[in-house]
Amino acid sequence: MTRLPKKAAVKVKLLEQRLWDAADALRGNQEPSEYKHVVLGLVFLKYISDRFEERRRTIEVSLSDPDSDDYIPNEARRQMFLEDRDEYASHNVFWVPELARWGYLQGVAKLPEIGQQIDQAMDLIEKENPTIRGVLPRNYGREGLDKGRLGQLVDLIGSIGFTESDDHGADDVLGRVYEYFLGQFAGKESGKDAGAFYTPRSVVKTLVEMLEPFHGRVYDPACGSGGMFVQSAEFVKAHGGKRTDISVYGQEYTDTTWKLAKMNLALRGIEADLGDRSADSFSQDLHPDLRADFILANPPFNVSNWWNAKLADDPRWKYGTPPEGNANFAWVQHFIHHLSPKGTAGFVLANGSLSSKSGGEGEIRRKLVEAKLVDCVVAMPGKLFFNTGIPVSLWIVSKERHGNGHRERQDEVLFIDARKLGDMETRRLRVLDDDRDIAKIAGAYHAWRNHDGGYQDVPGFVKAVSLDEIKQHDFVLTPGRYVGTEEAQTDAEPIHDKIERLTKELYAEFEQGNGLEDEIRAGMKALGFE
Repeated sequence: MTRLPKKAAVKVKLLEQRLWDAADALRGNQEPSEYKHVVLGLVFLKYISDRFEERRRTIEVSLSDPDSDDYIPNEARRQMFLEDRDEYASHNVFWVPELARWGYLQGVAKLPEIGQQIDQAMDLIEKENPTIRGVLPRNYGREGLDKGRLGQLVDLIGSIGFTESDDHGADDVLGRVYEYFLGQFAGKESGKDAGAFYTPRSVVKTLVEMLEPFHGRVYDPACGSGGMFVQSAEFVKAHGGKRTDISVYGQEYTDTTWKLAKMNLALRGIEADLGDRSADSFSQDLHPDLRADFILANPPFNVSNWWNAKLADDPRWKYGTPPEGNANFAWVQHFIHHLSPKGTAGFVLANGSLSSKSGGEGEIRRKLVEAKLVDCVVAMPGKLFFNTGIPVSLWIVSKERHGNGHRERQDEVLFIDARKLGDMETRRLRVLDDDRDIAKIAGAYHAWRNHDGGYQDVPGFVKAVSLDEIKQHDFVLTPGRYVGTEEAQTDAEPIHDKIERLTKELYAEFEQGNGLEDEIRAGMKALGFE
């Protein structure tokens, strides 16, 4: 698992925090759900402008250098090459028209019409770059958006050079700033809106490290802002591959979130087929013939209004028709339907799906287990998600269990209880450490799955359980039911000495409490209270 060098990580963290604190201070009367698009749109615009200017300077240097193979002595011809769109597109750089470049926008940032200028810039960029047509945010010129604050925001974002050289690549800096902002906005959203567009990195990274999507088709039918794809591409890159080693397919129901995903992936240079619009994955499946090698998803929890009458006889419900009041097992079967014959899916579900029997869910779960599709279940710690305390588990479902190299595990399911892992980053949010927590979960899964002799049950953490034992528990898949409790640490202190020590400590606490009570009484007496 790769991580940023410590100094570089601190540098980026300070950049993230500085940008966020300043941007949030400029929010004024804007709701986070609206301001999110204002800020992220400008961050996107600044980034593609920086990339464009950097590429333009590179071309200029090459064309003007007599020692370069690209040298052109004629100034007019050099200008022709500078305006050649292919010279930018071939390096995955968007063409940015002059009136959309950041230098121009920052020059007019103090003018009352800055909002209209930004809207014009978005229009110009979309006209020149069809892949993001209809995606970029507009309405910067609306009456309710304070133009003074907007100008300050332009100046703030303009102070950051996203393509300045550093130890780990310019796209990494922008990507981390963008991801940080997505997370911070999720923290300010209310209820399910936060999870609708952003899945915490701890959850995404755990799924990616478990599935290891090195190459092939990666699919997320509830893709939010595209975090699963970003982490998958980073995983491939970190292991020596190229981003083109994976093909990305996704779908998103909410239109503004679909646009966020398109922007997020575009600025990372990840080509993705997210369909030509936002749409419901159940009633308007935009990839009906797709059979993916990997599915990574965090579908919305316990959705009650998902049902459509035309879904009654849908071929996806091979293991039973899901209840109309809860979409959890509709998602599970949608994933399985879209898996290739050797495909594996990793996804997040609310813990109720592990044991619920309402609406036929228990029967569907039984059939999935008996079909030997359920590979692994991980109980995750609480407080990983913004604005929801719903406990969740990760499911790994695999058709590859029936293929070579995994047949030894066909009659087992691996259960991992990771509820004690992680650290509280804030009072409300827990994070998993890459090298300690995520590596522990993924390592246990791979040791078991690879059947290389390195796997061992660990009481209280992980256990490989036979299908017969799961049947005895009525196909309930709660990891805590199977892994047991961790072994108590050996205590060498004799029991008599321990009782004597604890008794002394207890009496010392009593004496301290009595002394505190006397101080309080004396203080109250001095104030005239007997």
